[in-house]
Amino acid sequence: MAALGDALSGGTPVLPVPADVDDRAAAHAADEIAALHRAELPHGTALVVRTSGSSGVPKAVALSAEALRSSAEATHERFGGAGQWLVALPTHLISGLQMLVRSEVSGLPPVFFDGPFDAELLLRASEVMEADRRYVSLVPVQFSRLLDLAERDRGAADALRAFDAVLVGGQSVPLELRRRAHELGIALKRSYGMTETAGGCVYDGVEIGDTRVRIRGGEVQLAGPSLALGYVGDPELTADRFVEEAGRDGATTRWYRTGDAGELLGGMLTVTGRLDRVIVSGGVNVSLDEVERAAREHAGWESAVAVGVPHPEWGERVGLVVETGGEGSLAFDEVRAALRERLGAAAAPEWATETDELPRLAGGKPDLRAIEAWISRLRDSFSETRRGRHAAEEGRA
Repeated sequence: MAALGDALSGGTPVLPVPADVDDRAAAHAADEIAALHRAELPHGTALVVRTSGSSGVPKAVALSAEALRSSAEATHERFGGAGQWLVALPTHLISGLQMLVRSEVSGLPPVFFDGPFDAELLLRASEVMEADRRYVSLVPVQFSRLLDLAERDRGAADALRAFDAVLVGGQSVPLELRRRAHELGIALKRSYGMTETAGGCVYDGVEIGDTRVRIRGGEVQLAGPSLALGYVGDPELTADRFVEEAGRDGATTRWYRTGDAGELLGGMLTVTGRLDRVIVSGGVNVSLDEVERAAREHAGWESAVAVGVPHPEWGERVGLVVETGGEGSLAFDEVRAALRERLGAAAAPEWATETDELPRLAGGKPDLRAIEAWISRLRDSFSETRRGRHAAEEGRA
């Protein structure tokens, strides 16, 4: 917190790194730090934050003190005032780091929840919070586990209702989670943003502070004072993702191209998925994010991840990976039929496979690269088994 306060006041820029890593990861982090020391930071850099790398190679984002403070102040303005934050997300990522910035800006010390996530222990940690207004930021998988506890424990429900805002982001919040939160009276706030916008800048579909949103070519683009300075050591990527345009009044506006697909309806933003998470199945474009969102509305499928896999006839087809569900989970055939009716035959998943626990990134997002690699190995194993059986049958013949 001292280093962060100094950086926000114009002092030495800070690169947050994970606290608990193995020797190999520590060596890699040391190499990154050395490389960033050699790199030329954009003027005004206060923090260099690594993106989570959920669907690609992590990038080093340079953020100014002005952008970070603007984001923090806009959040508190939307929530009705500054408050104390319970920190349960990694503080080397923007999701957790922004809670520290908000705490520094407000002067209210954060409360830290350390260790593996446990819903009961998190709520117990909130008991030491002393401020009149209390906030917590979570990812959907954490929020889901808190709702599970709150639905069977009245005391847990009361503790969760004591938060003036439960900010949930990092990925889309399934409709089923929103319904459950509403029934319990939880002050859920859905957040949309990224490292390049200093964290969440759209809450419940509406911009906060001086953020602006537009859709160009189906892509969500954002402008405002919380935009990053750019990517460290990658001027080409910076120029590609951050673009400047002159308006009719001659004023120049800097826009960030998110790569997300979305639409504005009645002034509210709906993010429909990643533009690069589209497969072509039988000549039909299928959004994997849209399939995921629809699948997650069904009981037991809240953790579903859609993947595209090769198909000899259709080119590509959709498959689903889901964490093993409990009682009441809808059968795959019923989910498949519902998705076929809603999204069309090309979007209907060919298969689904269960796993005890999905690989996840530090911020809680499903690790898409790890999941796709696992599915590829699984398919290779099945193919090898089939070839072995075929060879054995030919030998017996």
